[in-house]
Amino acid sequence: MENVIQKEWDIVENKLHKILIFKDFREAFAFMVKVAFVAEKNNHHPKWCNEWNKLEFWLSTHDAGDTITEKDRNLAKQIDELLKV
Repeated sequence: MENVIQKEWDIVENKLHKILIFKDFREAFAFMVKVAFVAEKNNHHPKWCNEWNKLEFWLSTHDAGDTITEKDRNLAKQIDELLKV
């Protein structure tokens, strides 16, 4: 996606964390819909927050004691791939 400001994935409180800034709310929400389909397909649902054009993710696996697992790394990679489309 063009014109998306993004921070790299970071580890915050034992979770993968990323912030994305889009042009406007419409673009942020459209991206959330894309991520929702990928997350559902993987049966892995992120904690996320949206405020106007800002989208923030926290990925961890609840079944593994809220730690980062390969499941989180895979979803993070798929989110990054969606940004390239």
